[in-house]
Amino acid sequence: MPDTMNIEDYLAQGGVLTAPGNVPARYRGELMRLMSSFVDSELAASAGFASSINFAPGIRERIAASRITLEKADHAERVLAVMGDFGTDTGRYQTQHDWAARVDRDSDLGAARQQGDMRLSVFHYPITGWTDAVVMNVLQGLATGVQMTELTRVSYAPLAEVFREIAPREARHAELGLEGLARIVETDQGRAESQASLSYWRPRVAASFGVANSTRYDTQARFGIRHTPNETLLARWNALADEHLGALGL
Repeated sequence: MPDTMNIEDYLAQGGVLTAPGNVPARYRGELMRLMSSFVDSELAASAGFASSINFAPGIRERIAASRITLEKADHAERVLAVMGDFGTDTGRYQTQHDWAARVDRDSDLGAARQQGDMRLSVFHYPITGWTDAVVMNVLQGLATGVQMTELTRVSYAPLAEVFREIAPREARHAELGLEGLARIVETDQGRAESQASLSYWRPRVAASFGVANSTRYDTQARFGIRHTPNETLLARWNALADEHLGALGL
């Protein structure tokens, strides 16, 4: 970075930072918040899908749920390692919450965080069966794909590289969900159950995109940590969800 350029101007123009020593305090705080949200969400997602493995109706489905459980934990570990470069006690961090804990099914958390747990609010809700797990995975998997377009461009280069490695596997999780949902809706009962789960999960996944006109987004955009407003990402996800669900007659 040129000595004469303000760091915010440098980042706003597409500049990147490459090591913890180059990172100013406010930038560090926003970056750590983003990483914590991702790690906590992946650990909670992994715990949720672990409990869904035994809901699986067959070996193919059991393998898919097991793969998602494993890879989400692995993704959390990779990003947590970057947090470790900033001084996070990674061993203590990963045991600080009960990642399998869930609120009552009829709770409405909006986008709120819970008691220092930085997981997205959608990962506080319980999964009640195989169809419910698949529908949740489809909707959240598509949302993660949209959010990955942001994460892979983050201005802290080592983290962006980790996200670029993670992105194809996260995309595959959504594909596995869509494949499973296509099998489920072949029966009238499966279609009815899918519609009920869609009604439950869609607003909860939508809430994970955050509020429109976010002041936090403005701060993160100045640092090159974010590039696209929440409402734009939400609109992209809604369009993707409509496309894929419509192809299944849902």
